[in-house]
Amino acid sequence: MRQLRCFAAMFLMAFATTNATAADMVVVPAGTFTMGCSKGDKLCGAEEKPAVKVAVPAFMIDDKEVTVAEYRACVSAGKCKAPKTHSLNKYCNYAAPQRDAHPVNCIDWTAAQAYCATQGKRLPREAEWEKAARAGAATAYSWGRTASCREAIANDGKTTGSVKGEMDGCGEDRTWPVASRAANAWGLYDMLGNAGEWVANGYATDALAHYAKGELDYPAKSEERVVRGGSWDEKVKNIRASFRNSKPPVSGDVVYGSIGFRCARDGAKSH
Repeated sequence: MRQLRCFAAMFLMAFATTNATAADMVVVPAGTFTMGCSKGDKLCGAEEKPAVKVAVPAFMIDDKEVTVAEYRACVSAGKCKAPKTHSLNKYCNYAAPQRDAHPVNCIDWTAAQAYCATQGKRLPREAEWEKAARAGAATAYSWGRTASCREAIANDGKTTGSVKGEMDGCGEDRTWPVASRAANAWGLYDMLGNAGEWVANGYATDALAHYAKGELDYPAKSEERVVRGGSWDEKVKNIRASFRNSKPPVSGDVVYGSIGFRCARDGAKSH
């Protein structure tokens, strides 16, 4: 009987663990969506045009950006390399007081990809990321045609906070804890604003045309990797769902204080 109770306890613990993991990810079903410049959006860059129909297989994506606490656990386990720290630059969240719940930032693409691999995941493809960020919406932002600090952590040109004369980070001149604003219609937090997010793809100006042809991993080679979602220190025009940015995958002496990430996984696995 004792052995039976121990087995039951182990089963319940395993069940709780796998379901906790599943609960932290959102299933995005297979289907086609419109990627690129939203109708009526006059802020689109050339690489966002024209909008195209892109078919995306089912996948799962983290509902939140990876936090400092989550990433530190990977470092402590000897599986991840520590990013640049707060002592090096005040905008870096790693090893900063009271920022465990903030997105880990100041991180290279290579380190982000490696972290996801330790979780049995990967970085999202660019088309996957935009589909999730739009959450079924056709407007420039998942919530509508305009944006402010009510919806996202960015510089909306009017919101001030504890840092005098500063509007970055909605007046706080830094990131905010993840999920400080409401989730989008699919239950995903901070897809737009807070930390920009690395995605798997290299950067190419003609990427949308290739995604429309089903080449979701295009390009095969690139000197830079795509960053999506805009960030706390950018104006709201840069947190539009179609906005594209890019950076070298290894930062070197540069500090990527605006960039974090979240992970994805193939398919719609059940637990």
